[in-house]
Amino acid sequence: MKNINQVIKQLALMLALCMVVFSCTDKLEENDGQLAADDLDFTNSEDMVLPLIGGYSAVYSRGWEDPLLIGVRGDDVNAGGLGDQPQFADTDLFIYDNGFWMYNQIWENFYGDIVRIISSRETIQSYKDFAVEEEDLARADQYMAECKVLSGFTHFQMSRLWGDIFIIESSNISAELENGVKTKAEVMQYISDLMDEAIPFLPDARPNERQDVSGGVTKYTALAIKALANLELENYQEVANVTGEIINSGKFNLYPDYYQLFKKPGERSNENLFELQFSDYGTESGAANNHLYAPFGPSSWTPAVEGASAGWGFYEPSLKFIKFMLDRGETTRLSTSVNFTPRGIDEITSDPEYATLPSFVTNVSEDGDVFNDYSRAIFSSGKHYLPSTQLTPGRTDYGSGKNFIVIRYAEILLMYAEALTQGANGTAGTADQAVNEVRARVGMSALSNVTLDDVMDEKFAELAMEWGVRYFDMIRLNKYDELSYEGRTFTAEDEYLPYPQAQLDLLPLE
Repeated sequence: MKNINQVIKQLALMLALCMVVFSCTDKLEENDGQLAADDLDFTNSEDMVLPLIGGYSAVYSRGWEDPLLIGVRGDDVNAGGLGDQPQFADTDLFIYDNGFWMYNQIWENFYGDIVRIISSRETIQSYKDFAVEEEDLARADQYMAECKVLSGFTHFQMSRLWGDIFIIESSNISAELENGVKTKAEVMQYISDLMDEAIPFLPDARPNERQDVSGGVTKYTALAIKALANLELENYQEVANVTGEIINSGKFNLYPDYYQLFKKPGERSNENLFELQFSDYGTESGAANNHLYAPFGPSSWTPAVEGASAGWGFYEPSLKFIKFMLDRGETTRLSTSVNFTPRGIDEITSDPEYATLPSFVTNVSEDGDVFNDYSRAIFSSGKHYLPSTQLTPGRTDYGSGKNFIVIRYAEILLMYAEALTQGANGTAGTADQAVNEVRARVGMSALSNVTLDDVMDEKFAELAMEWGVRYFDMIRLNKYDELSYEGRTFTAEDEYLPYPQAQLDLLPLE
């Protein structure tokens, strides 16, 4: 086994190679094209937005494998995809093979994004160096602050997966690598501090209020990422302070229709603090910027709109989650989160305790799409499902044009409640009020004197299948018994993924 110094050296070489590929001295992404840095006129401040768009493009153009791997180890999700990608299914069982291509791909995806974001920020600095007007100087500061938020989000995802990682702040590769790998706690504190640097320069607005970059990050996105980082640090007072500031702003509210929140009507709603934005531009052909939602979808269905494509069946809501929701008397959140198949319904009713199911448990969505049996899974994710009736006419790809929500106000409310039940003081109401606001939207009765367990149950019900929230909550709270389900056994050694073998092979053994 290689010692930690060898690992650091090898990871350093991988990162150096990544920097060479994406260095801002080579090229700058402008939407889907490439703009040579030598061609930029830094005196033309109107073009300053172009590198910013390149930074957003880096984050929005997520590989399909990223959200799947981030979330699959939770007890809310099973791997699905049976008969294909067996190492993905093994990961769901906490059996890790560091030679699995997906680990390496995600490592390269996120570090590649970080480098592109850093390149964007440094290019914006070049525009600022030539700027004269106060308006242009202020705009440069804002755009660079946005890049810091995007970088913080990307570092956050990396560290939750691998723990100790490199922090990349500039394109000065030698200096960055000499700093070595930082612990997860150091990374999270860095993210928190980075958000503090960014916040004074960001718009005091909801993302959907922005006119310059519609749906772009704002002060409240940065506060949300700061809260998430401090949650990982178990700094609950800071979590309460930050989420309380978001709540007290009065700018956010829960979208009234939980089902449509995850469909096109819920895009850029007052609930969303950060979402990856996509579009097919409402045209039946031509250019489109889409996330590949097929891995989340059923591999056999009868869509209401003939010709709509099926999915791959790689992301299956767990039977444990479904039974948890049935036991709570959930209707809206369960039917939104899970697309049932006949075989899945049979699996539920084979348990005598669930022999009779409520009528809403059906393999037909409220939009008329029929989910058929298929071999790879028995359920699919409803939160990543776009009804075929909401597809742009002429577009057939599964989920075409659908945005991808990353952070929403319901999570802010529940983080605030969690912090209070962990002993923090709050200025934005009680834990009961925060939890009950979330419950009221979906017709659940109010609770009183909520406990930490109550909050965790509410997060399970509300945020299942979203960016690994459930998994990372359970490991942070050492609730290993929750992750040890349906034949799995989780231990502390299973918390982080191993470094990808492809990165360890970049240098020979010493």
